[in-house]
Parts: sequence; C-alpha cells; structure tokens
Amino acid sequence: MALRLHITERQRRLGVELRKLRENAGLNLIEAAALIGVGRPHMTHIEAARTGISTERLRTLATEYGCTSGTYVDELVRLAESNGKGWWSDYRKVLPQQFLDVAELEDRATSIASYETLLIPGLLQTKSYMRTLFQNARPGALPAEIDTLVRFRLARQHILTGAQPPQLHVVIHEAALRMVVGSSQIMRAQLAHLIRSSADPHVTIQILPFDQGTQAWRSAPFLLLSPGVQGLETVFVEHPAAGMTLHDGETISQYQSTITALGDSALAPIVNETSPVRPEDRDSLGLVQHIHYTHSGAHR
Repeated sequence: MALRLHITERQRRLGVELRKLRENAGLNLIEAAALIGVGRPHMTHIEAARTGISTERLRTLATEYGCTSGTYVDELVRLAESNGKGWWSDYRKVLPQQFLDVAELEDRATSIASYETLLIPGLLQTKSYMRTLFQNARPGALPAEIDTLVRFRLARQHILTGAQPPQLHVVIHEAALRMVVGSSQIMRAQLAHLIRSSADPHVTIQILPFDQGTQAWRSAPFLLLSPGVQGLETVFVEHPAAGMTLHDGETISQYQSTITALGDSALAPIVNETSPVRPEDRDSLGLVQHIHYTHSGAHR
C-alpha cells in the first residue's frame, strides 16, 4: 500500500472527522478496522490521511459509527472522492501547500467570514495594493516570484464572480483603511474598490472604528470558511511564520461568536448608493468615503 508523501488539508480533515466519529462511537482502531475488513495499521493510515478510503467503506463506517446526518456523510464522501484538482493545481510546484489549501477551502465554501486588523482582506485587494504588500514582505524576491503571488491571489478572488459565489462577510478595522500601502493613489483605488465590491449582494463589508477601543483586539485576523454543512467549518488564522487551520467544534463556535460580536460592534455595512454619504455619518460607507477623501489630490 503506497502512502501519501504530501497531505492536503482536505485529506487531513477527512481523517480527523473519521477519527472523531470512531471515538464518539466508543470503538478502538482494531474494532473499527474489522468493520471494513482491514487491519489496524490500514485504519491508522486512513485516519492520519496517509491513504484514502473508498466511498463504500466510508459509508459503512459512518453507519456503524451511528452517524445519522446524511448531509454530513455526503460531504465526507465528497472530501474522499475529490482529486483535489482545481485552478490552484498549477501552483503546486511554486507555492507552499498551505496557500493551495486555503484556495481549495475557499472554492468549497458557501460562506466566508473574515476579520482584518491592519490590511484589506485578500479577497478584496486590488492588484496594485497586493503587489506592494508582497514587495514589502519579500524585499529579496525576484519580479517573477512577486508576479506569481499576485496572479494566485487574483485567481482566489474569482470565487466572488462565479456562478455560485459564497456569502462573504468581512469586518475590517479602521486601522487597515488608514494604513498607507504604497501611495495615496494606491489607497484611493483600494478604498474605491471596497465600495464597488459592496454592491454585490453576496458581499457584506463592515468597518470597526477606532472609538470601539479594545474591542479591536478580540481576535487576530482570521478566515472562517463553511462548506454549508454544520460541523465541517474551518478557521484559518494568520501568523507571520505560518498560518494555522483549526476545526474542532469548540474553536469553531468561539470564532463564530467572535465574528458576530465584531459585526455587532462595527459600523453598519457599506451600502453602495449613487449619492455620497456625508463623512460625519456613522456608518461604514461614510468612514470609507471620508478616508478616501483624505487621499485626494487636495489633501496630499
């Protein structure tokens, strides 16, 4: 039996879910393996995502484990049957696996929630904004490497314009709007892009203002991705060295509560209207327009 050399987040998650189901059923590895006619080592490899599992065996395990949620089992089957190939496959030899995992999670998601403290969320960044970020973060990178990172992030954004885009809810701290990335020209274009993006019915953008105080530090930046099946949500938390994917039930609940609390504390969502809102109006659009104005030629 050939074992996988590289394990994706999708494969790892399937193994984690199967282990949780087994443990909830009170079975050990030997007992579980006997249910599908394999040995204990094989079952260990399945749960560790070092090898796959057939649809028939997966459904047998789910039944024997007492899992009664058809939608949940169907999603596990989709995880098992997927070959993991998508547009991100073209980047396998040039980008870290974690980049590809996030892209695949976003592609499967029916809803995405995001919180950012110092930067505009990647799914809503303009090309010039993201290019400047990558150049600043990787001063020694070759132009071709920066081009690859930009193309990849732009490709991620295509989920918002597809036939079935996910519901996207982002809460952005005011600091991210005021953080000058590159130049006033880049910031004006980026802030205008935020307002345009809010016109999409599946995109909700809220700004958390400075005057909310320490509410801003409730959480580090994160993505909460849901495939539309309860229990299979994933949180991606960004860190300078490497991001983390989290998916245990208690953690997911905490992040769901966090994004709800942040949304409650933030200004009302941007509503893209034809008539401008006065800068002093206390809603997200008013604040974005006000900061956009500070980058105008008259204010530089």
